[in-house]
Amino acid sequence: MLRKMKSTRLLPGLLVACLLVVMFPATAFAEYPYSTNYRTSYGTLVWTQAAYAPDQVLGRNIFVTDPENPEAKVLSPLQQPSDLFIDKEDQIYVADTGNNRIVIFDENGEFDRILPPLENKPLSGPKGLYVDENRNIFVADTGNSRVVKLGQQGELLQEYTLPDSRFIPDNYRFEPIKVAVDKRGFVYIVSLGSYNGLLQLDSDGGFVRFFAANKAPFSFLDSMKRMIYSKEMYEKQLSKLPPAIANVNIDKRGFIYTVSYGSELKSEQVKKLNNAGKDFLGKSSAPGGGNKKFGEYRFRSGTSSVNNLKDIAVDATGNFSVIDGESKMVSQYDAFGNLLFFWSGDASPNTTQLGIVKSPSAIEINSKNHIYILDDNANLIQSFRQTEFGEMVYTANNLTLDGKYKEAEPLWQQVLHYNAHYTPAMVGLAQSAFQKGDYEEAQRLYLAAGLQEGYSDSFWQLRLNWLQERFALIMNIIVVIVVLYLIFKFIKKRKPDLFKVKLQMKGDNKLKRLGEQLRHGLYLMRHPIDGFTAIRYENKGSYWSGIIILLLAFVSYALSRSGTSFVFNADLIKPFNLFNIFIQFFLLWTGFVICNYLVSSILRGEGRFKDVFIGSAYSLIPLIIIGLPLTLISNGMTLSEEAIYSFLNQGMFVWVALLIIWQVKSLQNYSVSETVVNLLYTIGTMIIIAVICFIVIGLGAELRNFIYSIIQEVSVR
Repeated sequence: MLRKMKSTRLLPGLLVACLLVVMFPATAFAEYPYSTNYRTSYGTLVWTQAAYAPDQVLGRNIFVTDPENPEAKVLSPLQQPSDLFIDKEDQIYVADTGNNRIVIFDENGEFDRILPPLENKPLSGPKGLYVDENRNIFVADTGNSRVVKLGQQGELLQEYTLPDSRFIPDNYRFEPIKVAVDKRGFVYIVSLGSYNGLLQLDSDGGFVRFFAANKAPFSFLDSMKRMIYSKEMYEKQLSKLPPAIANVNIDKRGFIYTVSYGSELKSEQVKKLNNAGKDFLGKSSAPGGGNKKFGEYRFRSGTSSVNNLKDIAVDATGNFSVIDGESKMVSQYDAFGNLLFFWSGDASPNTTQLGIVKSPSAIEINSKNHIYILDDNANLIQSFRQTEFGEMVYTANNLTLDGKYKEAEPLWQQVLHYNAHYTPAMVGLAQSAFQKGDYEEAQRLYLAAGLQEGYSDSFWQLRLNWLQERFALIMNIIVVIVVLYLIFKFIKKRKPDLFKVKLQMKGDNKLKRLGEQLRHGLYLMRHPIDGFTAIRYENKGSYWSGIIILLLAFVSYALSRSGTSFVFNADLIKPFNLFNIFIQFFLLWTGFVICNYLVSSILRGEGRFKDVFIGSAYSLIPLIIIGLPLTLISNGMTLSEEAIYSFLNQGMFVWVALLIIWQVKSLQNYSVSETVVNLLYTIGTMIIIAVICFIVIGLGAELRNFIYSIIQEVSVR
């Protein structure tokens, strides 16, 4: 009886345990020495289950024949290895730079052999290697300034040196550090520090061209120097050189991948190029667009502010991984450059831990999607296998990229069940819903994922369906409106006095005056110079009318920030803070009014503070008459009408700027040149005051902390 009671008590616990095992895979609870993350298009950091788990360490058991005793074996570890390659048979090749040799491991990671040294000229500090489809081994023999082509047994087949060509600069330094070979037999060589791009040679070693060179950085400051400096002065400046390519790889489809590093390289750290040099990674879908950025980070601080990408590896389906030598971060992307995962852990200089890479120098992927990372500090290779969660994501993403949305949908649902914040799962389900015609669900998921293009396409379909269903009703309404208008015109022509309405303003004269001052704003829009002059000399404006227009402008601006369609307002998905909008709007406007009045007083302007206050408020009327309707209209527009929206939105702010210029000219009685000088001084004064305020606030915070620490110390004593 007692045993039966105990078993009855244990039964609920066992059921709960089984339920947890079913709901959450083992990967969700596995402890790894690193964190795996995803970053949304808004920069939000998301923690995910591990995509890869540490598997094994290679390179510890390399035994070679003892030179002094041919029958004995001695340990010969790797020394500062520089490169890693895995061929189609999953054999692993290592450029063992410190030992001037090539080491080969079998598909299981066991040491196989070392290629024998070349007879005439042995390898000297080899830093790169590549194995083609025929399993010929190309080695960047850095110390000998050449690339050698070797057979599987290490026999020399061909030697590539710097070709003689008039297209190669005289000061070109040929020091090969990486090499890759395409299906045509063309050799692509990365030379140390070369900003010319990849040196492309044909199969016979003849010069073809420089390929995939990066663009030289050119900032706004550089453009200003070019305009202001003379030719002699500009030539004395340090020349702007393009960032050098650090590594190269070629996938099975023939795409050429380059990895670049440079402190001024803000995007395009990775390129995916065809034979013509066109980059296929394209533009970013993140808010703000621009070229895609590669090499992820968890938190920016110190040296991690600049990516130092070392190598790139591409799997059989086109997904690629890059590794950062500074942060030790592994970042994984799909074939279109969309982020999937990134991870890294804290490395201790005194200990070696499975899964933690101290100094990565190369990365590779085998046919089973196992990742191998070469560590030139620990002189080892670490391998990582896909977890259940990582395999699920990769399978679902590959199906989605192949257009098999129906097959991918259950996998994405399972991924989203494990991690509700994983954006690629939302995008995959949105694409599936779009294909099925469930545009409302697709729109909801695209909004949650923060992808404006998908959201716009879904809304376009919903709008089209809505118009098709109500087309007859809409046309009937239009016909009725036209008929009523024609009837109105006919009656008005026959009896013109019938529709005349005599309006008589009743009430206080102050309210009448305020109404006239507000209506003056419409006249000012059509005749700005006369309108502002009337404010100054005819009392056509007042503090109350200015305050009312200012408040209406703020309401319009706030509504545009919170009510504009997500298609044109990517920040709509973020929390809306009305207080911050209020502070930003009124600080900027108040700062302009005060600074402009002070500058105008010094520069002998004729306007009073009241005039500047009212005129600056009336200058914001376009925010009301354009901003409010545009906010409403935007919710019925898609990206197809982006040109219309941008024209109206930008035109609104241009109109405000022109009104500010006209109000300064009219109220202060300035010429055009005096108006420009006044506005430049006003902007400069605003910047100076802002800097002073920041300094005062910072010093105030420091003073407060200092006083608080003194009080704490006194109270303790």
